[in-house]
Amino acid sequence: MLELKNVSKFYYNKGIITSGLTKINLEMKMGEFIVITGESGSGKSTLLNVISGLDSYEEGEMYINGKETSHYTEKDFEEYRRKYIANIFQNFNLVNSYTVYQNVELVLLLNGYKKRHIKKKVLDIIEEVGLTKFKNTKVSKLSGGQKQRVAIARAMVKDTPIIVADEPTGNLDSESAKDVIDILRKVAQNKLVIIVTHNLEQVEEYATRIIKMHDGRIIENQEIKKVDNNIKAEESKYHKITLFNKYRLGVRNTFNIFSKFILLFFVFFFIVAAVFLEYGSFKLYEDLGNKTSVRSIVLSDLSENRIIIKKSDGTNFTDDDYIKIRNLSNVDYVAEDDLFIDQNFTLEAESKSIEYTLYMYGYMQSIDNFTGELDIGRMPENDNEIVIIGSKKHNSIEKKLDEFLSSNFLIRDTNINNLKVVGIKYNEDDNDYEFKFFVSNNIMDRLRGYVNAQNSTLEIFFDDKQVNVDTYIRILPSSTVEKGKVIIDNDLTYILSNRNVRNKYIKISVNNIYYEEEIDLKISNTYTKSNFTRLTGYEKYDENRYVIFMNEEDYNSLYYKPSYQSSVYIKNVDEIESTINDLKNLDLIPKKASDYAIDNFATQKQIIKIATVIVTIIVIIVLFFISYFIIRIILASRKTYYTTLRILGATYNNVRRILDIELFINSSIAFIGALIVIILSKINVLNFEYIAKLTNFVSIKEYILLYIVIIIMSRMISRRFSKKIFKKSAMNTYKEEV
Repeated sequence: MLELKNVSKFYYNKGIITSGLTKINLEMKMGEFIVITGESGSGKSTLLNVISGLDSYEEGEMYINGKETSHYTEKDFEEYRRKYIANIFQNFNLVNSYTVYQNVELVLLLNGYKKRHIKKKVLDIIEEVGLTKFKNTKVSKLSGGQKQRVAIARAMVKDTPIIVADEPTGNLDSESAKDVIDILRKVAQNKLVIIVTHNLEQVEEYATRIIKMHDGRIIENQEIKKVDNNIKAEESKYHKITLFNKYRLGVRNTFNIFSKFILLFFVFFFIVAAVFLEYGSFKLYEDLGNKTSVRSIVLSDLSENRIIIKKSDGTNFTDDDYIKIRNLSNVDYVAEDDLFIDQNFTLEAESKSIEYTLYMYGYMQSIDNFTGELDIGRMPENDNEIVIIGSKKHNSIEKKLDEFLSSNFLIRDTNINNLKVVGIKYNEDDNDYEFKFFVSNNIMDRLRGYVNAQNSTLEIFFDDKQVNVDTYIRILPSSTVEKGKVIIDNDLTYILSNRNVRNKYIKISVNNIYYEEEIDLKISNTYTKSNFTRLTGYEKYDENRYVIFMNEEDYNSLYYKPSYQSSVYIKNVDEIESTINDLKNLDLIPKKASDYAIDNFATQKQIIKIATVIVTIIVIIVLFFISYFIIRIILASRKTYYTTLRILGATYNNVRRILDIELFINSSIAFIGALIVIILSKINVLNFEYIAKLTNFVSIKEYILLYIVIIIMSRMISRRFSKKIFKKSAMNTYKEEV
C-alpha cells in the first residue's frame, strides 16, 4: 500500500539546514495497526506528516499503490489526501462553534454528498463512537475524550483506506485513552491505521507493528502480528462539493460565531458609509457649484420644469390661449406675465425710521400660483396684502419678525405702496436669501408697465431731433401730471439744448422685441428740489433726478400691454419633450428655460467630476487595504477552520467559494443596513440631516454600483485570504495557526 525508500526531509531556517528524516525505508500494508514511537524530536510526527501528504520530502521516493510521488505537486497531494487519508490530531482540530453532528457532517459536505444521503451516515458513525446524546451539542462544551471521539468519527465517516493519528491519547486520561484506542483497533481491521505516540503502553497490545525512531531515523521496525496481505486499498468515494453544500457551509459560517459576524458587519458597514459620504459630498459640492456657476444673461429662473412660450404669429396671448394651455395634462401652472419671473423687485418698509433695516429682494408672482402651507400668518384677503417665501435666517425675519409683519411696504421705483405682509412660508434652503412675493392680480396689472419699461428701449425726440438718453434718464407715471403733458427735471433743459422748453413738445418712443409705441407730450413745467414733491407727488428728490414724469394714463399707453411671452411650469420633467410637442400643436414656440443657461465654470466642473472619480477610486483602494487588514485580523480565528477544511480535502477553489459566500452575506447585510439608515434619514425617522441631504445626489444606479464594488471587494479579500491558506504546504499552514 505505502512504501518509503530512502526518504529524507530537511528544514531550512535562516540559512541553516536541519534534518527531519534521514534515509527512511518502510513498507506499510492494509489491515496493519502501526505504532510509531520515540522521544520528542525523534521525527515521528514528521514521518506521519510525510506519509499523510501534509508535508513534502526532499530525497528518496514514496510509493502509493506502487506509484511514485516525488513529482507530486501540492495539488496532487491534496488529491491523495482526499482519496486515501483521514487525519486525527492530538489537539482534535475540530470546529468548536459546530455541533458534534456538524463536525462529522462537514467531511461529507466537502465530499459532495447530497443532504438526503448524509443524515443516516452521520448518525450511524456518531452512534458507533458513543456520542448520540451529544449530537446537537457544540464541541466547545465536550470533554477531551469526547472531542477525540468526534475527531475519530470524522475520520471514519470519510471512509479512506488510511487513518493517521498523531498522539490521539496525548491529552486524555487513561480511561478515555483506552476507549479511543479501542475504537481505532476496530477500525484497523480493514484499513491501515498509523498512530504516533510517546506512550507505547497504551497501544502496544493492539499494534501489529512497532516502529521506534531516534534523531530522524528508524532504529527499530518490529512486526508483532501478521496481517492479511490480500486486503485491497479502495479509494474514498470522492465527489466535487455541490453548489448547495457550498452555500450551506457559507451561510452556517456567517452566523455561527456572532461576535465575528458583528465585527465583519461593522467593517463592511463602515466601507459603505465611507464611500457614500465621500461620493455624496462631492456630488453636493458639484450641485452647489452648479447653482452658483450656471447663469443666464436674460433669465433668472432656469428651472428644468419651466418652458418659455410665445405665439408663432407674434401676437399677444388671449384668455382662450391660456385655457388651452392649462388643459394640457402635464401643465402645473402658467405664469402669464413671463417677464415678472426674471425681474428683480425690492420691497422696503415705508417708515423712514426702519427704511434701511426692513427690505427684501425677490421675484413677483400672482397669488394664484402659491402652493403649499404657510408657516406664519394667513392668506391675503385684500389687494394690498401679500405672502412671501423666504429664508428663516434673513435678518428682517429672524430678528424683526413682529416689526416686519406690522410694517407697510412699498415696491421701490414704482408708485405701489401700502403693502402688508400677512403670511410667510420658509424656504427649504435657509441660505437662499432671495424672496418670492405673491401679490394680487391687481398689483400684477399695475406692475406690468414697470416690468415692460425695464425690458424696453427708451428714445426721446425734441424738435424732431433725437436726444442722447443716458441710462439714468427715466420716465415715471404721476397722478399730479395732466394727461398729454410731462414735467421734467430742470437740469434736463441743458440736455435739450434749450432752456426755454415749457409748452414745447417731446416725442417719447419705447420699443422691445414684441412691440413699438410712441406718444407726443407737451412739457408743462420743470421741477427742482424745492417744488419736486408738489409737482410730481413723489418724495425722494435725490433718487428721482433726470426723471420725466407723465400722466398715468399716458404712461400706461406706452407700457401697459398684454402679454406676448409667458412661461409654462410642468409637473413631470421626464415628459418635457412630449409637452413641448403639445405646445407646438397649439401654434406656440416653446423653449426650455434651461437652454439659456451659461456655465462659466464648465472646465472647472469637469475637473471636479474627474477628481470625484479619481478620489472615489483612491478611497475604495485605501478602504480595501484597511478592510483587508481588519478582516484578516477578524478571520485569524477562522484560519484554523479553513486550514482544517484543506486538511479534510477541500481545494483552494472550495475554500475560496465558501469564504466568498460568507463574506458576500456579511457585506450584503451590511449594505442593506447602511441603506436602511440612509432611507430612515431621508424620511426623517433618524435625525441625520447631512445624510438626508446627500441622498438627493446619489441615484439608484450609483447605489447599485456601490453594492457591486462592495461585493467585488469582498471577493478580492476572500481571494487574498484563501491564497494565504494555500501558500505553503498544508502542515506548515496548520502549524502557523495552531
